[in-house]
Amino acid sequence: MIGMIYDRFQEEAIKYINEGHSVIVSAPTGAGKTAIAEHVIETCIERHQGVIYTAPIKALSNQKYRDFQKKYQDTIGILTGDVSLNSNAPVLIMTTEIFRNKVLDNPEELERYSWIIFDEVHYIDNPERGTVWEESLIFLPEHMNVLALSATIPNIGQFAQWIESVHKKTVKVVIEDKRPVPLHFFYQCHNQVFDNLNNIRRTRVYRPNTTNSLIKHIRDKDELPCIYFVFGRKRAEYLADELYNFNFLTEHERAEIVDMYEDLVRRFDLENEKSAVRMLPLIERGIAFHHAGMLPTLKEVIERLFTSRLLKVIFTTETFALGINMPSRSVIFDELRKFYGTYVSNLKTRDFYQMAGRAGRRGIDPEGFVYSRINLARTRVDEARNIIYGKPENVKSQFNASYATLLNLYEKYQDDLFKIYPLSFHYFQTKKQQQREAARLMDAKLKLLKESGCIEEGFLTMKGKFAKAVYGYELLLSELYGQGVFEKLDEISLGIIAVSAVFEPRKNQLFPAGLSKDTIKIKQISERIYFDMRRKESRARIYPFSKMPYFHLAKAMECWLNGMKFQKILQFTDTDEGELIRYFRMAVQILREIKDAPISPELKGRITKALHYISRDVIDAEKQLREG
Repeated sequence: MIGMIYDRFQEEAIKYINEGHSVIVSAPTGAGKTAIAEHVIETCIERHQGVIYTAPIKALSNQKYRDFQKKYQDTIGILTGDVSLNSNAPVLIMTTEIFRNKVLDNPEELERYSWIIFDEVHYIDNPERGTVWEESLIFLPEHMNVLALSATIPNIGQFAQWIESVHKKTVKVVIEDKRPVPLHFFYQCHNQVFDNLNNIRRTRVYRPNTTNSLIKHIRDKDELPCIYFVFGRKRAEYLADELYNFNFLTEHERAEIVDMYEDLVRRFDLENEKSAVRMLPLIERGIAFHHAGMLPTLKEVIERLFTSRLLKVIFTTETFALGINMPSRSVIFDELRKFYGTYVSNLKTRDFYQMAGRAGRRGIDPEGFVYSRINLARTRVDEARNIIYGKPENVKSQFNASYATLLNLYEKYQDDLFKIYPLSFHYFQTKKQQQREAARLMDAKLKLLKESGCIEEGFLTMKGKFAKAVYGYELLLSELYGQGVFEKLDEISLGIIAVSAVFEPRKNQLFPAGLSKDTIKIKQISERIYFDMRRKESRARIYPFSKMPYFHLAKAMECWLNGMKFQKILQFTDTDEGELIRYFRMAVQILREIKDAPISPELKGRITKALHYISRDVIDAEKQLREG
């Protein structure tokens, strides 16, 4: 970029890029990795070459689309499953899942793209979705170069060597350990603030930490604005309400932020939304909360207010730290433990620094401040020391090929697909026993696909071609297809089966009463199919089991498809409104995948109608981006 002054690591990465090498960059959050991505984008635009930018979550993809569109205008497009805007653009933003699907299903569509940028590539370590990154890199077209951006990972050299071994070309590694804005660490314990962990002692009389005293300390030290990370949505709202007696704004700032809030609320059609009305008294004091259970449009309003620097304290969950450019002067950790999918554990050092890295705004703050609240009944001092001062964890492969991936590979390689596994990062970094188990698991899945009629005499059947189109829900949906169930479903039933396939209830979540006879029938058929295939997976020692369909949102989806307003359908579920929107949008993605599968024109027509009925008002993800 003309006139841009780069740091040492940025210059090094750009030099390698200009020489035509693939590059992996490991640097702390806030160090300036995006500038390297922008160099690739601008170079590709100048040379009339295509470039793809992938992000791990849709919220980050949407934010990058907005940011890049301001800079590069019509050259930017986005494709995320529930959003497709300017999808033939030379610079295309997408989730990594969409890229993986293209690599396997339609690699010819990638011929015009010379670069792929993987943001947050350490997501390859994610137990649920890491396989997607691994498959994307294994099957990457030879003509594409890679720019991989990551938080600090110690084994980045091993990661680069693996990619080199697969693609037989040099991958340059660029490492930056220092942050441009240094961080200072403090600890709240016994309701006091310490600057050294060694000064914290166990006492017989324990004084509980209070939020008010810590926020007052930070305000008095002139360390606002502040991002306060919590690991629960209700907790975020509770703590924001607890701060209500504080007022962080001057009268002029209050008038300015209220004007901005009301304007954004009007623009995003939130004037009659209870959640937007509930937020206003907090906004007037420079306080807000932000989490995945909120309306996506209200989350965007809060993000815009925060970038204006008028919001002084925001209580938020960890997704606020993932790539979204929302730096502050201070960061607070409500605690140093979190839920990792199936268990509660101490924070990983890498996760701690992903969030802590939001402290200290480059070019604004000479330093950043990080406060950790320590409850000695839950976290020992030595545990806190390991989290904050320990070595970041190595990235480990989570490879577990999906049924859809195996079907795509079988279509190309037949039984030679087992030669693919030795190309994986899992094979590269694990021992013989783990390698044998991974190969056994692939073999067991392939046998089950043959047994279920997806493969016959060395070829994919129509059922198999259907299954390979619906990543993550292959066995259930392909069996419904194979038994002719889909062809009998109307638009409402199609929406119900789609949302039930993707929905994952919380512990003790309520099940709605009053399901229609048609819904009960679909539920019974789906559950019979599911438990039959689960028995087969259990016998074959396939794990984790395929996802079970849950019909908790069936009534809400039925009413939505019948034209009911969004606020009224909330009475049929205890799912948060933002979460409900997310699941409805996931249902849209599933229906689009089914529509692209080999189905009858009549079924395609009904799916088209269902998509039209679902994708309206707040569920229409494209509308939010267009109007935003």
